[in-house]
Amino acid sequence: MPVLVITGTGTEVGKTVTTAAVAAAALAAGRSVAVLKAAQTGVLPDERGDADEVAWLAGPVTTDELARYPEPLAPGTAARRAGMAPVHPHEVAERAAKLATEHDLVLVEGAGGLLVRFDAAGGTLADTARLLNAPVLVVAQAGLGTLNTTELTARELRRRELEFAGVVIGSWPAAPDLATRCNVADLPEVAAAPLLGALPAGAGALSPAAFRTAAPGWLAPRLDGTWDAEAFRVREAP
Repeated sequence: MPVLVITGTGTEVGKTVTTAAVAAAALAAGRSVAVLKAAQTGVLPDERGDADEVAWLAGPVTTDELARYPEPLAPGTAARRAGMAPVHPHEVAERAAKLATEHDLVLVEGAGGLLVRFDAAGGTLADTARLLNAPVLVVAQAGLGTLNTTELTARELRRRELEFAGVVIGSWPAAPDLATRCNVADLPEVAAAPLLGALPAGAGALSPAAFRTAAPGWLAPRLDGTWDAEAFRVREAP
């Protein structure tokens, strides 16, 4: 798995912190890692972007960013409003492929969900994954509403014949409600893909040292971690 594409079921689902956890676990396993942010929006040139946040939390990873737009909008919309060149899926794929020749693992983080548009032609992260022939990891919310958005994302991945690596819950609350606890069993069923981890709420606020130590315990062995999905289900499900 030299390239892993990471998307979310929407915005603010914990995608960047999950990317950092995957990077930290891979580093702990002795792998070299690069993190490519396809298009950064809502961040000024002198501000820290998502790739920088991953490096802060995870440790010594190579970071790259194809484009940065000031307004917090979909990349295609942000590029148009800023009068800047958009990012195209083939450009993301080409950069990721180059990084893959120099690293054991390349994490390509999208913006928002799978079908958020990069350009006026409707290019998306899904198109990038197709060009790379890379598996896609989906970061989902824990609570009410996540089953619908996760299943829709899963259906689109399969419609496009993309490899669906699995689902990671981006923020697991300290006191989950009934719907959240039921979702532990229901998420892998509606996704027809394995649950590959669950990050505790507030993980991104940990110190880098604490984050790096804990990250492998949040992720399944496929992501270089030690997290046990069945044990989590037994512990958390109602």
